[in-house]
Amino acid sequence: MKTAERVTSSIGKGLVAGFAGTAAMTISSTLEAKLRGRAPSSAPARATAKVLGISSFEDGIAQARFNDLSHWGYGTGWGVIRGLLDAAGLPPRKATVAHGAAVWGSAQVTLPALDVAPPAIFWPKAEIAIDLFHHAVYATATGLAYMLLGSPRASS
Repeated sequence: MKTAERVTSSIGKGLVAGFAGTAAMTISSTLEAKLRGRAPSSAPARATAKVLGISSFEDGIAQARFNDLSHWGYGTGWGVIRGLLDAAGLPPRKATVAHGAAVWGSAQVTLPALDVAPPAIFWPKAEIAIDLFHHAVYATATGLAYMLLGSPRASS
């Protein structure tokens, strides 16, 4: 397989894997929110709205839909990075760890920069652990899905 084909295949598989990882994270965070009696996170919608210059929504339903689109788009899109890590030759476990670190680290920088959440150093330790857990679920599920789809490098 030529390099361009391998990279394209890796990106496509990464998108599918990112969607699967987002599904896993959605399940884990939904269960955790219900168990703890907290509202679902609105951080995806608030961050995306801020970047796009959207100041308000027609109603709560529109905001919830936008939040879902933001969450699923963000998680699915980050799957591209998982695919590129494979295309760059990183072994599967290292690619999954690097992917998880990139996703979580990005959120830790972006959300405070957009004034959507305070820096994690101001969070209670339990909240940091829960957030890290959900991102680990995402990265692990994305990595497993990617491996099940088969690495384009394996067919070179």
